[in-house]
Amino acid sequence: MLAPTGSTRLAAVIGSPVRHSLSPLLHNTAFAELGLDWVYVALEIAPGSAIEALSAMRTLGIAGFSVTMPHKEAVAAACDELTADAAALRAVNCVVNNGGRLIGHNTDGDGFTDALATELGLDPAGLRCVVLGAGGAARSIGLALARRGAAQVAIINRTVARAEEAAALFPEVAVVVAPGEAATFISDCDLIVNATSIGMGAEPADGADVPFDTELIRPEHTVVDIVYRPLVTPLLAAAQVRGARTANGVSMLTHQAAIAFTLWTGHAAPIPAMSAAVSSMLVD
Repeated sequence: MLAPTGSTRLAAVIGSPVRHSLSPLLHNTAFAELGLDWVYVALEIAPGSAIEALSAMRTLGIAGFSVTMPHKEAVAAACDELTADAAALRAVNCVVNNGGRLIGHNTDGDGFTDALATELGLDPAGLRCVVLGAGGAARSIGLALARRGAAQVAIINRTVARAEEAAALFPEVAVVVAPGEAATFISDCDLIVNATSIGMGAEPADGADVPFDTELIRPEHTVVDIVYRPLVTPLLAAAQVRGARTANGVSMLTHQAAIAFTLWTGHAAPIPAMSAAVSSMLVD
């Protein structure tokens, strides 16, 4: 990474807690790879202080923010302008400072579909999809799949009311599935996405940490787990045994960051270098 200068541009991730974030590694790797005079840091912003952080962004001329929990909704409410996805989701994970006017983006959905295309060569158009979970990541992924022509996006969540809220974002293809009816939809789908935290931190051999009965997985399935600690979750380990194509959350993490990188700098992100850096860190 280049030594900071008087003209160094600053970007940062804001959240609480934020110490664990891999975003500084991703973005500083990208800046170094392209020789850009930028630096990226992590800023611990207490819950309820998002508006003050945005004010400081304007005052200090910070070029970009990545936004993580618990600030995504508060930032969405306080930005000067929102993209279509950010407005629909009412959540922002990337802010661009355009001469003091703050534009809120949500790059998660595009990051997910970009990861599908790059890592698996998969186009969601016409696919029957199952999304497990109904939180922010699940909503972003479901919306992105719907906008890219998925034939069906089934939302499976323990709380049906939460699943209904997610499905309302893309009603033309959404199906709300009660947990007791999940087996039929999982068996018959093309793409399974775990957008819950189940399996995070678990050992691959620990079959208890899976979100559904993995006996339902067939070789024709593609199984994506957005968890990336560990790189191979119990769900992915089981899917690999059963012959399915699999992908973990590293590619989505990298591609959503790559979109933000381009929005801030105007340069295409060096995705291979970013992916290699974060994968190496997670293996270590």
